Amino acid sequence: MKMNWRALAGLLFSCLVLLPLSSTRAQQGGTIKLGQSVPLTGALAELGTEYRDGALACFNWVNSKGGVHGRRIELLAMDDAYVVERSLENARRLLDKDGVLAFFGMFGSANYAAVQPLVNERGVPSLAPYTGSDELRAQPSPTTFWLRASYGDESEKIIDQLTTLGIDRIAVFYQNDAFGKAGLAGVENALKKRGLKLRGSGVYDKTKNDVAEAVKAIAAVNPQAVVMISTYKPTAAFVKQMRQTGQVPQFFALSVVGFKALQAELGHEVVGVAISQVVPYPWSSTKPVVREFLALPKEFQPAAGATYTTLEGYLAAKVMVEALQRAGPQLNREKLLAALDGMRPYDSGGFTVNYNGKDRLGSRFVEVTIVGNGGRLMR
Repeated sequence: MKMNWRALAGLLFSCLVLLPLSSTRAQQGGTIKLGQSVPLTGALAELGTEYRDGALACFNWVNSKGGVHGRRIELLAMDDAYVVERSLENARRLLDKDGVLAFFGMFGSANYAAVQPLVNERGVPSLAPYTGSDELRAQPSPTTFWLRASYGDESEKIIDQLTTLGIDRIAVFYQNDAFGKAGLAGVENALKKRGLKLRGSGVYDKTKNDVAEAVKAIAAVNPQAVVMISTYKPTAAFVKQMRQTGQVPQFFALSVVGFKALQAELGHEVVGVAISQVVPYPWSSTKPVVREFLALPKEFQPAAGATYTTLEGYLAAKVMVEALQRAGPQLNREKLLAALDGMRPYDSGGFTVNYNGKDRLGSRFVEVTIVGNGGRLMR
């Protein structure tokens, strides 16, 4: 039988044209997959779970109303137990196996430092990494959009409040990794700006949480205040052991400590601890976005209820939903990046996000709270 080469060539050409079109249609339909690596077990399981659940509260509510341009949002949250290597493994799997459109709420300073080169290499949109590291923000990463204020912003607010009250003997208790060192640098920079120097510091290993040496080093300088760049378990241990020395400095923690978890660890001893916050007060109805969050139907509310961490997750998800809406029905990474970049500014309901196309620092909102006698956070 004689082969009709012209007919065969035409058939092959048709296949080559149709395959990309079919692939494009497949991307337009179905779910919008977002990937997250977050500690759902281990030392920071409570924080990671609350952050994920706050985001899911928003995504599930939006899905119940028909999704975005008729498509459901699916958050693929993988547990990394706050282990850097697992975060990177999860990120690769989310991209290569699960085919996520973007990363959302990747968790931890050292963890995101390991993932960021992959984000840059693949050009993956990455919204709201849960870290305040100024060092990471200073590195070129055109597809990373930061949401929360930086540790430098938090430190500036804390030092401003302390020095306004005449307190200048300040020490730092910090975790010996990228997170702790970023916070330490933030405090040192804020002091330097005011012609002051750090009076002392104490460091701990996050794999051991032994704070005894740090307590000894800081108690030796008799500080008026201690800024704690630490997670809730070592923070609680440090506060208890410092008070056992007979010293009662004013304790300040950064927002990532997680008030609910810290309160569970310290009990009544949490009274008097101050905590900087990077999202609005989650138990007040003064801001529309908080009213919206508190008014969610019960089936969509996070299991932990309203906390600073669940509200932060909700706010981050709301920004993502807005970006997906703006990107339009023919969704791809380029359109999502353009939509995020176009938020200049975006008011989510009393919490404003502004991506100016240069530094991608969404918010610098910081306020300081303190635990009152009833165990309740007060502003």
